[in-house]
Amino acid sequence: MTLIDIVQTSRPNPLEVIEHMATSNQWSFERAGEDEITIVVRGKWTDYQVSFTWMHDIEAMHLACAFEMKVPERNCDEVARLISLINAQMWLGHFDLWHQDGLIMFRHALVLAGGVEASDRQCEVLLSTSLDACERYYPAFQFVVWAGEGAKEAMAAAMFDTAGQG
Repeated sequence: MTLIDIVQTSRPNPLEVIEHMATSNQWSFERAGEDEITIVVRGKWTDYQVSFTWMHDIEAMHLACAFEMKVPERNCDEVARLISLINAQMWLGHFDLWHQDGLIMFRHALVLAGGVEASDRQCEVLLSTSLDACERYYPAFQFVVWAGEGAKEAMAAAMFDTAGQG
């Protein structure tokens, strides 16, 4: 047994912090196993399904936030262009389009290397920044997927809407 093995086996599971957060906020959640938990959070535009996965090998907690918006094949290229424009604005995390499923997802991670334990505040910030990004850009995705607008027009409309909020 190496020192790395000892650190990995003795540290608390960071997903316990997520489960506690879900319970405290009365969000529904499901543990798919020791290394995965999925919660459902109601947003302004839609409900978000947020999956957290503890990745032992890289000592990181991965977040994947999906929302109900199936991208038709005919809109995939324009959604990909929109994602590129959005990701250029992002400082943390990024959006992805899973072409096979037509699913838009926001992804982020919390690195906990060297035996660092996840704090309540770190997990709250991870979740809130992810949900904020989804809420901010959801209307832009709607413009492209449902209204057939171009990526640049959708991005301009989304930026205009958020600029007026305060």
